[in-house]
Amino acid sequence: MQLRYQPMGQYQTNCYIVTIEGKDFIVDPGVGATEWVLQNVTNPVAILNTHGHFDHVWSNAELKEKLSIPIVIHEKDAFFLQRDQFGIPMPKSEADITVSDQEAEVEMEGVKIRFLHFPGHTPGCCVIDFGDCWCSGDFIFRGSIGRVDFPYSDPEAMKESLRRFKAIDYDKPVYPGHGEPTTISAEQRHADYWLRAI
Repeated sequence: MQLRYQPMGQYQTNCYIVTIEGKDFIVDPGVGATEWVLQNVTNPVAILNTHGHFDHVWSNAELKEKLSIPIVIHEKDAFFLQRDQFGIPMPKSEADITVSDQEAEVEMEGVKIRFLHFPGHTPGCCVIDFGDCWCSGDFIFRGSIGRVDFPYSDPEAMKESLRRFKAIDYDKPVYPGHGEPTTISAEQRHADYWLRAI
C-alpha cells in the first residue's frame, strides 16, 4: 500500500490517494484538489468520502466527470452532497454507492475496504479502513476530535462513537482529515478527556 496526501483549501483539508495493488482510491477531494489528484493517479478506482462537509467533497463532481469513477459515502451523509450547510455555494455531486452498516465492506476491483461508522460530527461520519491504516476524516485527529456544534452534529452520538473507539483492541496508523498523522492507541489515551469535555 502507498499513501500520499496534500492539504487543500482554506481549511487545509487532507486529500489522500491510497494505492493498493496498483489501484488508486481518492479520499476526501476538497477545495482545489482536482489538479493534484490528476497529477498523482494512474489507475483511479473510486472517490471515497469520510463525510459530506464541503471541505471534504468540493472536488467530487469534477473528478467524477474527468475520471468516470464512482463516489462512495455513508447513506446518512449522502444528502450533504446536494445541500449546502454553511452558506457556501458548493459544487453538487451525487453518491453512486452508499454504505449503511456500522461496519460496511465495499469491494472495488478486487480490493476490500471497510467503512466504520462513527457518527457525531455528522450523521454519517466514517473512518475508512484500508487494512494497513485508517483515514479518519473529522472523527479523530491528532490530539483532538471533530466538532459537534455544527448543523446535524450530535454530541451524544459522538460520545457513543468515542466509547466504541476506546474499546478497539488493535493499533494502526491514523490519517485524519486535518493535521498530522497519529495512531489509534495514541488517540485512545485522550478518549476519556473528550468524553468528559463534550
